Amino acid sequence: QVQLVESGGGLVQAGGSLRLSCAASGRTFSNYAMGWFLQAPGKEREFVAAISGSGGHTYYADSVKGRFTISRDNFKNTVYLQMNSLKPEDTAVYYCAFSRGPELLSVREEFYDYWGQGTQVTVAS
Repeated sequence: QVQLVESGGGLVQAGGSLRLSCAASGRTFSNYAMGWFLQAPGKEREFVAAISGSGGHTYYADSVKGRFTISRDNFKNTVYLQMNSLKPEDTAVYYCAFSRGPELLSVREEFYDYWGQGTQVTVAS
């Protein structure tokens, strides 16, 4: 069965950094693009970043461009989100997800078919 397990969340001061990891199992990892989404309290889940199956293409939400970096290790079946210059407004639960194809880097949730349970990121001011 397909599983995604996020880790690396926590409490950090504004301006600090965190690296999230998402370990995947149950399907051929490199055959699928991966995405990161966040959900802040009381708000809809929103797109953060996506990376193609090969890792050669990435796409970011404007709000994180230049601060966050998505990457993947297809030997370890893991996707990462390096988050720098964190702001209090980045506070949210962060989710990773499998896209429905290798080059499908979408901002829309319906193009992702498996999701992790999420990891909490809290940025203190």
